[in-house]
Amino acid sequence: MQNKLDRRAFMELTALTALAAVTPALGEETHASHLQSMMAPDPTAPKVAILVYPHMIALDLIGPMSVFKIMRWNMQLIWKEKMPVVTDVGISIPATTTFAEAYADPDILFVPGGLMGTIACMQDTTVLDFVSKRGARAKWVTSDCTGSLILGAAGLLQGYDATSHWAVAEHLPLLGARRVDKRVVRDRNRMTGAGTTAGIDFGLVLAAELGNEEAARRTQLILEYSPEPPFGNGTPAEAGPERVAAMRKRRTWMDAQARLAAEAAGRMLKVR
Repeated sequence: MQNKLDRRAFMELTALTALAAVTPALGEETHASHLQSMMAPDPTAPKVAILVYPHMIALDLIGPMSVFKIMRWNMQLIWKEKMPVVTDVGISIPATTTFAEAYADPDILFVPGGLMGTIACMQDTTVLDFVSKRGARAKWVTSDCTGSLILGAAGLLQGYDATSHWAVAEHLPLLGARRVDKRVVRDRNRMTGAGTTAGIDFGLVLAAELGNEEAARRTQLILEYSPEPPFGNGTPAEAGPERVAAMRKRRTWMDAQARLAAEAAGRMLKVR
């Protein structure tokens, strides 16, 4: 009897040991397959060409990019070289694709903002040439924050409604665009978002347009995007003239540089 019990115990221990050895592998496979099914880009989904550049605002990219990722769109982070580009918060974003390697015919061209980096791009003929050519072939030409100034300098907003960050949106007419004071502005196949946090709104509107509203609603729920700001101070109208004047005083030099860049680009484009 003792021998039978010992034998049975040995067999049960052997079976448990084998199961323990297999379980982590199965768990890893299940985890990997789950991530693959949930987050891997869909080969048939839109191709998004995203310009990244030094001194951009990280949130201008990350907000919309989070929406695009949940939608399982195919994204390229594009710069002149495959190199990290520094952002406003000191976190570098690695460019995955060079101008030469970028999608020739993207479904979406997206340009985020970041004023000092934006000004540099507006004065860089290599950047403007790339944006202009890809924009001419893209099904959608899009931006958030000051990225619209880059689109404008590349000649892609002439005759279109557009928006930008409130502090520099007044420069859009210098680039041939019609300024519209809204959080997200769509005019035909152009879609522009206002200041930084409007990038999430822009991303969801674009997701509804290219996917469907239910997919965009699901994405909004995943992000738990239901903002309740602690202050009614997020626009010039909410902040009031005194706070806006104080902010503009602190931005005098920077905003003046943006105007000079817009005026120069407008002359090149022969905007009247």
